[in-house]
Amino acid sequence: MTSTLLSRPANFSLNAPTIRQFANGLTVIAEQVPVDAVNLSLWFNVGSAIEPDTMVGTAHFLEHMIFKGSERLKMGEFERRIEARGAVINAATSQDYTQFYLTCAPQDFARLTPLQLDVVLNPQIADKAFERERQVVLEEIRRSDDNPHRRNYQRAIELAFAELPYRRPVLGSTEIVSGLHPEQMRNFHRSWYRPESLTAVAVGNLPVEELVATVANAFAMVSEDDLAIACPLPPRSFPAPELGFSEVVRREYTDPTLQQARLSLLWRVPGLAQLEKTYALDVLASILGQGRTGRLVRELREERGLVSQVGAGNLSYRLQGLFQVGGQLAEVHLDEVEAAIIAQVRRLREELVSESEMERIRKQVANRFVFGSERPSDRANLYGYFQALVGDVEPALSYPEAVRSLTPEDLREAAQTYLSPEAFGVVIVRPG
Repeated sequence: MTSTLLSRPANFSLNAPTIRQFANGLTVIAEQVPVDAVNLSLWFNVGSAIEPDTMVGTAHFLEHMIFKGSERLKMGEFERRIEARGAVINAATSQDYTQFYLTCAPQDFARLTPLQLDVVLNPQIADKAFERERQVVLEEIRRSDDNPHRRNYQRAIELAFAELPYRRPVLGSTEIVSGLHPEQMRNFHRSWYRPESLTAVAVGNLPVEELVATVANAFAMVSEDDLAIACPLPPRSFPAPELGFSEVVRREYTDPTLQQARLSLLWRVPGLAQLEKTYALDVLASILGQGRTGRLVRELREERGLVSQVGAGNLSYRLQGLFQVGGQLAEVHLDEVEAAIIAQVRRLREELVSESEMERIRKQVANRFVFGSERPSDRANLYGYFQALVGDVEPALSYPEAVRSLTPEDLREAAQTYLSPEAFGVVIVRPG
């Protein structure tokens, strides 16, 4: 395989990944770190958002089927050979990506990498295994439906996204998953599991050139015959990002399994497609509701005792983001807590954040970045996520500096632009 060297040493001293792009579209990222392990993380630019409405849940179901063997590896053989080496495997599916990862000893990396790539690129998807695994997926859907946290999250995103596919559950529904056919999944895999969709990240205690060569050679060994007859990637088509709420939109539910009410306030904000606009929103979420010193945590839980839990977060999907403030509280306090949240939002729009508070957030962000980059799997996740969803690892490496460069005026402008106290979504779930 021929490749083009794209990367350069990063401007953050802890990280210096190398990126190689090959002629067939495959991207490999590698970094040597002095930890006696290697993590191989495969990121496919394929998630539930690309599924047609009639096949919602296919990407997640396929994640399950990947581990059911290939033409070269009989069912169960992959897991046996992985476990014999003391290695660890897992996978995850989201709206925007599907990830598979393997962590092993450095001396086992060359032996196990072809196995991981083989089952991912060449899953058998046998009819009998498909039917057996369907029951496992349906049980996962049932457990998700029985989970109050999952139910509340689903209600929130259904209100937040009126048109974008992020409003649909990644797991799909019982009705749709019950009707899927193996050939539909085989076609889905052939269409989307292409080298152009794949970012392979290898981080661990082996030389960079050895990491890259091992991945590239394993990819060529297990995929060249299959990919020769594959079609190009299908075109992606999504609705445009949705406008912010024009008024306060409320949804109320009753859940007899709850002991306390749930309150969520939602604003539509930019996502990863406008990455530079997400930084200030990340900081605003930290100021409001992250850590014991978050404004809402301090006011509503520590000082006034109105909530048992409260927090804020800025979720960044590829096409759009969701700024959310949520709390768990006694039903009698719902109106008072909502008013307090809006008062804090108004304060962000009207007042400049103090320099001491800015410095606290800068330290939090920098420390989270450092602490979250210690293990090979941490770094592989960081690089793979940004390369797959943004097309570049540099924003991940420069994130602490981007946050440090923000001014109080930047934060106030972001709050004024995106966090209206007169137009937002509200989801209330009352105990039954």
